[in-house]
Amino acid sequence: MVRVDWDLSQLRALAAAVDHGSLDGAAAALHVTPSAVSQRLKALERSVGAVLLQRTRPVRATRPGEEVLRLARQLDALTRDAEHALGSGDARQVVRLAVNADSLATWVLPALAPLAGELSLELLREDEDRTADLLRDGSAMAAITSERVPVQGCTVERLGAMRYQPMAAPAFASRWFPAGVTHDALSVAPLVVFDDADRLQHRVLQRHGVTSEPPVHLVPASTQYVEAVRLGFGWGMVPDLQRGDWTTRDAVVLSSADAEDVSLYWQQWTLRTPSLDRVAEAIRAASAQTLRAA
Repeated sequence: MVRVDWDLSQLRALAAAVDHGSLDGAAAALHVTPSAVSQRLKALERSVGAVLLQRTRPVRATRPGEEVLRLARQLDALTRDAEHALGSGDARQVVRLAVNADSLATWVLPALAPLAGELSLELLREDEDRTADLLRDGSAMAAITSERVPVQGCTVERLGAMRYQPMAAPAFASRWFPAGVTHDALSVAPLVVFDDADRLQHRVLQRHGVTSEPPVHLVPASTQYVEAVRLGFGWGMVPDLQRGDWTTRDAVVLSSADAEDVSLYWQQWTLRTPSLDRVAEAIRAASAQTLRAA
C-alpha cells in the first residue's frame, strides 16, 4: 500500500468544494482561482488513487471521498486549535454539530450559548435518525442522534430521552376522538407530521392496527409543528419539553399509553480537540438537567 503524503491545501479544497457545492464556491471561500481548486483536487485524487468528488450540482463526496473528507475536517480542527493555542491564525475554532430539530428548539441552544463568544458553531439540523449520517460523510464532528451503535471512528454515550405524547387541541379532540383513541378514529383523524422521516405518529397508528393513511399536514419546523397541533390542524406527537406553559385549553393528551421515549446519544470523533471537548461537556451537562434518565 502506498503511503499518502497529505497536503493541507488539497484537503481544504476538498472540504470547501463539499461545503459550498461547487469548485467556484470553494475558490471564493479559499480566495484562489477555480483552476487552482481543480488542480488541488486532481492532485489529491492522484495521491489517493480514487475519485473523491462526484462533479454534480452540488458536488458530492464519493465513498472514498467521505473518508478523506473526515480526515480533512479533523486536520482542520487540530490545526485551528493549535493556532489558537499559539495565539496565531483565526481565533475562532469551528465546531460542526448535527442535531435533531426538537433538541435544537429546546435545550441545545441554551447549552451552547456560553460558548458562542469563543467558538464558531455550525449546527446542522437533521432528524435524529439521520444525524449520524452527517458523521459518516464527514459533514459533522459530533451528533445528537438516536443511533446507539457508534459510527466508525467515533465514540458514543447515552444522553437521555425526550418524551413525546399524542396531543391535540381540545376542540379537535372532541370532534375526532369523542370515544377516545380508537382504531376507527385514528383511521380518519388528520395528523401533523414534521417531515418524511418523522415516523412517531405512524407508530401510534401501527400499534392500533391502522393500515390506511389518514389526512396529513406537513409542517417541517419544530416550533411551528407544535403550534399547528395547538391550533387544531391535527393531532401529533409533541415533546414534553415543547409544551411549555400549555394548559388543557391549549391541548390535551389523547392517550398517555401511546407516549414514546426517544433515546438520544452523543457521538463524536474519537480524535479529540479542546474545542470539541468543550462542546461535548456543555451538551452532557444540559442533557443531564433536561432529558429523561430512564
